[in-house]
Amino acid sequence: MEKTLSTHASDWDYSEQAPYYQYRPNYSPLAIDTLLEKLAVPRDEGFLIADVGAGTGNLTIMLEERGYTPIAIEPNDAMREIGIQRSASKPTRWQAGTGEATGLPDKSVQAYLMGSSFNTTERDTTLKEAHRVLADGGWFACMWNHRSLEEDEIQSKTQAVLKSFFPDYTGGSRREDQRPILEASPYFSDVHYLEDSFTVQQTKEHYLLAWRSVRNQFWDLRSDEGKALFEQVMAKMSEVLPDPVPLTYTTRIWYTQKS
Repeated sequence: MEKTLSTHASDWDYSEQAPYYQYRPNYSPLAIDTLLEKLAVPRDEGFLIADVGAGTGNLTIMLEERGYTPIAIEPNDAMREIGIQRSASKPTRWQAGTGEATGLPDKSVQAYLMGSSFNTTERDTTLKEAHRVLADGGWFACMWNHRSLEEDEIQSKTQAVLKSFFPDYTGGSRREDQRPILEASPYFSDVHYLEDSFTVQQTKEHYLLAWRSVRNQFWDLRSDEGKALFEQVMAKMSEVLPDPVPLTYTTRIWYTQKS
């Protein structure tokens, strides 16, 4: 399930999808804890972590729960407003910006994190921007939750439903190995990788609602035709789902240090 960020395409406008992000499972706590331990960003000083492409605040909330005060950067007004509401009791700073142009000062943060958003940007330009705003020795990390299509029988069934409607359905660049583009960047070195698989349980209703947070080339919920097609897909998917739905996801994280 995918997301909004770049200045280069209106296709990443997720205003209509924003309310449904609450139904997406968040990242693996173990994976996030392991990453933060590796990055070693101090908790006692705020605004040292930038959550870029913060969306409605899923990763932001996890950082807050671990004692950090991040800067959350999100270009989409609807998503950012939901994130602001979710963080209302915390001193987290929210601001408009993109992966390619955050608006942050030079060398102002120690970690530049992108949860399900790196793929929506011009990645080379984003890495240049990350290098600019990171302090010396700072870290860039990008991460995604991937449906475990091989290990999870239910996810395999829902994927088969998608393929029956859209034979060329793929997860796009968000499912690619990010190592080659990170290793090719002159701005970073020593690429590392970690992953963790985890299981969550959702009601069938919430699982299907989570698909409304997806915007892609296969259906367009802004049109009557797209809505009708989406409802057909969801009806077929509902037929193969138990209730509640046990699901396996894998959080995959690539991280690299500023050269």
